[in-house]
This record gives sequence, structure tokens and C-alpha cells, in this order.
Amino acid sequence: METVPVVVPQMGVVEEFILLEWLVDDGSSVAEGQALATIETEKTELEVESPASGQLQILLSPSPEPIQIAEPLATIVSE
Repeated sequence: METVPVVVPQMGVVEEFILLEWLVDDGSSVAEGQALATIETEKTELEVESPASGQLQILLSPSPEPIQIAEPLATIVSE
């Protein structure tokens, strides 16, 4: 079993973002490339995609508080 972190990739000079919503429920099975969450940066809204197939384990809840780019939002546990 492998655990893969879900992080927002570096986007130029952007250092933080706001997690707006999860598009998939905690514990759900997800496919690699599937949209998992919507985030907002200073300039745009984006979808965060799953880096692997497996079961989603959410670590952070949507909040108006900024999150650093490197901070994991969730993990994917692959079989």
C-alpha cells in the first residue's frame, strides 16, 4: 500500500491559496487525474487533480484562511 500526498503544484510566484470546496467525499475512491477540490489564488480559481488512483483521505477542510502551496490537502492511499 502506498500513500501519495495531494499538494497544489508551484505556480510561478504564488505562495498560498484558499481551499474553497472538496468535489469528492472523504473516503471515496478516486482515479488519477480526477478533480478533487477547488482552490482560489490571488488571480484565479483552479481544480486540484488526484496524483494517483486510490482512496481519498482529506486532511484539511475548506476555510477562508490561506494555505501554503507545499502543504498537503489530503492523501491518496493506493492498493
